[in-house]
Amino acid sequence: MRSAQQILADSAVIAVVGASRDPRKAAHSVPAQMQRYGWRIIPVNPTADELFGERVYRSLAEIPHPVDLVDVFRPAHDAVDVVREAVAIGAPAVWLQLGIVSPEARRIATEAGIDYVEDRCLIVERAAGGLTRLG
Repeated sequence: MRSAQQILADSAVIAVVGASRDPRKAAHSVPAQMQRYGWRIIPVNPTADELFGERVYRSLAEIPHPVDLVDVFRPAHDAVDVVREAVAIGAPAVWLQLGIVSPEARRIATEAGIDYVEDRCLIVERAAGGLTRLG
C-alpha cells in the first residue's frame, strides 16, 4: 500500500465524487486548489454540467478515460457504492476526505487490491509533502 503522499505524487488525474458548485464548501475549494497545483480534476456530480473548467460526469462509469485517484466528498454511507464504482472502472486508489470513515468501503478496496485513504484531506497532504504537478 502506498502512503497518502505517494498516491498524490503518482496521480495526475483525480475524479472528485461530490464536487460542489458552492465555493464556500470544501468539495469546491479542495479540488480547485489541487487543480491550481497541476492535477487534472474530473468532477462527478449529478446536478452540474461544468466545474473547474471541466465537463462534469454523472457517475464514475461515464468518465471516458482512466483516472488515477477517486476522491470522495460524500457521506460515509455513500462511500461504499463509490468505492465499488471505483473498483469497477479500474481506479488504482480511493481517497475519502476528512471526516469520512467507512470500514465497509475500506474492506471493498482492500479486497480489490487498490490503495485506500480515509479521513484525510488532499490539500493538507499535498502541502505537507510539498507536492505539485506544475513544471
